Amino acid sequence: MKKTRKTSQEERIQIVKACMERGFDYGATALEYKVSYQQVYTWVQKYKELGEAGLEDRRGKRTAAQTPRTELEELRIKIAQLEHEKYMLQMERDVLKKLDEIERRDAFRK
Repeated sequence: MKKTRKTSQEERIQIVKACMERGFDYGATALEYKVSYQQVYTWVQKYKELGEAGLEDRRGKRTAAQTPRTELEELRIKIAQLEHEKYMLQMERDVLKKLDEIERRDAFRK
């Protein structure tokens, strides 16, 4: 596998802008900055879609802890939070039912 080099967000922005100035010549830009063609292409697409925020390295971070870049991301985070809340409430309900069942069983034995 080919070794890749690490790039900062500022460097990715610089590479994307250089590629756009050249008329989207991904290959020449990749050779000049010593990164892969695919990486340049991906960065340009993300830059077009989300702007500079699209070039952030968001790996290893929880989605809910990140600031949403689009309305769709914001809605997905909200849905995940609501699903988790629903799950916790169901668990609480089930525990209370089980406790009630155990208490009734113990009262019957006495």
